[in-house]
Amino acid sequence: MSDEADFERWSRLTNKHRACLDPLLERKTSKEIARMIGLAKPTVDQRLTKARSILGVDTRDQAAVEYARLKKKYDRITYDPIHIPDRTEIVPSDFAEGDPSTVIHLTDMAVAARSTDGPVEGLSDPLGLIWRRDHKGLARLALMMTMLVALLLVVHASLGISETLTRLVSG
Repeated sequence: MSDEADFERWSRLTNKHRACLDPLLERKTSKEIARMIGLAKPTVDQRLTKARSILGVDTRDQAAVEYARLKKKYDRITYDPIHIPDRTEIVPSDFAEGDPSTVIHLTDMAVAARSTDGPVEGLSDPLGLIWRRDHKGLARLALMMTMLVALLLVVHASLGISETLTRLVSG
């Protein structure tokens, strides 16, 4: 058959026909296909009969063979072409032995901070020592009193602001 006729027959097959024809390639019965796709057996038989007439064949086996041939030809997976980068050129180096590590020594402090258990110099949390659980009794008392004073200052400031706003609004 011609390519145009093959493509026309392939394009006339709906997704529902293909859903019934795919298991037919594995020699499944109509009952098994119906269970797989959640339809009644007569519905599957009706779709297979219609697909056979579209494919122009007489039997289920011929339909499976013809569908497999058309599927191999027209049901291609579309993909993006792989981009292969251009070849890199080797350029002469100004570094001794071609190794820049002797001239410049860079370290990633964030990686170092995550990879060690202790604090890394320059990256330690300034409030990290406050939240430890092993403070002595006097240090705990001092921390609690400091937090209480800070809380009282915030409450006092908010009361002063609210009083001032009330005076401004009431005029």
